[in-house]
Amino acid sequence: MATDRLIDRFGRLHNNLRISVTDRCNIRCTYCMPEQVQFLPRKELLSFEEIERFVRVATTLGITKLRLTGGEPLVRRDLPVLIEKLAQIPGIIDVGLTTNGILLAPMARTLFDAGLRRINVSLDTMDPDRFERLTRRPGFEKVIEGILAAKEAGFDPVKVNAVAIKGETDEDVVPLGRFAREHRLELRFIEYMPLDAGNAWERDKVLFASEILELLSNTFGPLTPAPDQDPRAPAVDYDYVDGGGRVGLIASVSRPFCGSCNRVRITADGKLRNCLFALDETDIRALIRGGASDLDLASALRDSVAAKWEGHQINAANFIKPERLMHSIGG
Repeated sequence: MATDRLIDRFGRLHNNLRISVTDRCNIRCTYCMPEQVQFLPRKELLSFEEIERFVRVATTLGITKLRLTGGEPLVRRDLPVLIEKLAQIPGIIDVGLTTNGILLAPMARTLFDAGLRRINVSLDTMDPDRFERLTRRPGFEKVIEGILAAKEAGFDPVKVNAVAIKGETDEDVVPLGRFAREHRLELRFIEYMPLDAGNAWERDKVLFASEILELLSNTFGPLTPAPDQDPRAPAVDYDYVDGGGRVGLIASVSRPFCGSCNRVRITADGKLRNCLFALDETDIRALIRGGASDLDLASALRDSVAAKWEGHQINAANFIKPERLMHSIGG
């Protein structure tokens, strides 16, 4: 049983921990990381044992859900071993993973057998040429193969995450919708956020959730708000009236959901962040390797959450972009 709870000064209860297991990635998405990047040496990454220890401490404060991210988490050697360890920790009721899908097909069954139950696959386009322009790498066919392999392995639903960029992926909304309906996938569109490598983000480049919803409903028929919404989830879910599946819209820019945020993050090098856009971090790796007790780690986590700001201020004139790029924070 948890002996405490992670509640910030705005009354938000935190039960969701996102864990980046690596900053490395096998593609180079333009909105995430530069072409040339210096990755962390292995010794600076948290070991599986260090991650497991931190999660065990976090469960005493009410953390029940985990999501593994990167970089690309599947490039981390022996990842199913970590998943199995985390899934068996008392108090953890849900372990998920976000992947670009390129390495997923041969690993899907092993991940499921290790205890992974939720999987999100990033796919912004159904056009192989545009895929290569956006990611600066080939691999479209492998992603599709990975998505279908995940369904075959037993993941239900398989969620597909698409970043929506005006002028770049507008024409992909409908093809992605068609693909998701055909294969009974849960499609989620994410508004383009200012965490890109080239500082090219502009508000005018955001394809807003309302525009996406209009494109889908004009093609496939009306969508209606899902009856079983999770008020703390980042996505607002809609169901096709004709029974053709579900679409989630993560409107980080047009409809920020900071007021119900229940998430805290730890980077691959062990830095605790209480917001995706946080400007401050707590060095958990230094505490662990410096001999900190479990009580010390719990105190650091509690203090980080207590200091969380009201919201990310993307839409404010005083918004400050964090120095870390998305790949080094963890999606």
